[in-house]
Amino acid sequence: MTTLSQAPQPRLTDPFNRSISYLRISVTDRCDFRCVYCMSEVMTFLPKKQILTLEEIELVCKAFTELGVDKIRITGGEPLVRHNVMSLINRLGELKKNDQLNELLITTNGSQLSKLSDDLKSAGINRINVSLDSLDADKFKTLTRTGELATVLAGIQSAKKSGIKVKLNAVILKGRNDNEILHLVNYAREHNLDISFIEEMPLGNIEEHDRAECFMPSDEIRALINDQYPLINSSATTGGPSRYYQMADSDIKIGFISPHSHNFCSDCNRVRVTVEGRLLLCLGNEHSVDLKTVLRQDNKDEHEVIKELKKMIIKAMNLKPERHHFDLDDDVQVIRFMNMTGG
Repeated sequence: MTTLSQAPQPRLTDPFNRSISYLRISVTDRCDFRCVYCMSEVMTFLPKKQILTLEEIELVCKAFTELGVDKIRITGGEPLVRHNVMSLINRLGELKKNDQLNELLITTNGSQLSKLSDDLKSAGINRINVSLDSLDADKFKTLTRTGELATVLAGIQSAKKSGIKVKLNAVILKGRNDNEILHLVNYAREHNLDISFIEEMPLGNIEEHDRAECFMPSDEIRALINDQYPLINSSATTGGPSRYYQMADSDIKIGFISPHSHNFCSDCNRVRVTVEGRLLLCLGNEHSVDLKTVLRQDNKDEHEVIKELKKMIIKAMNLKPERHHFDLDDDVQVIRFMNMTGG
């Protein structure tokens, strides 16, 4: 078996000479929360026949690893609510154990972690991202519409106990949870957790939520934290879009993901696959290719399917744009909701 250290460099390169080594793949559009910036309160989810089976998702992941992708993040919706999802995670974990993957990761809302943390660790998940936008139970319920803060906090501690490194993700909305920025930093400091603050991304039309009114740029968040805890530039990177800082009296990292105010597209190394099997070349554009057409061809064995997927993926790289163009003042440019996107 070829080890990662011996493997060739990623063979997926876009027209702007960026190597693609990171896949974010959605396993479900469903979620047990209804976060105000992610989806409408009343949602119509995809019928079962339109979404990829777990076996089809595994084939997509295998095709990408054979093209040099060494980092896969499982996303949703909420990935851990999909029936039998641990069977997929275990099989993908075998790719990691066989040195075909460097990292297998999950982004979750934390609601299922108390039940599944040990299983995730056994499958090869060493790092997870957990969304946490508030430490006030009532406000958490308002922002998520259905979530219970105590369940998520217990899940975070369960993951830590299992030996999984947890990073928090927080979306800050002006007038809604911007008074909790330091509370979240203090929680991260107390529990030795890295945390990233994410500017809201304008995906999907949510009538009851005014994005322009709620938008809070990373610079304002960073300035507020810096007044309490002077921030030091960090060279740390996790292969994603976060720009990290540290504090003199703490080992944790504070990251900022700024798709509006500080475009990070020049270093983009990732693509996404939706639960319907659409390969998205950019989070902020609709450039995509339908992989499901290959996955559901008759009379093709696994080897043939993976071979055709690889050809389609390589060709699709030509569609990857140089950058996204998010603009809060215009009508939403991307109709799909975040839960449809693959994180």
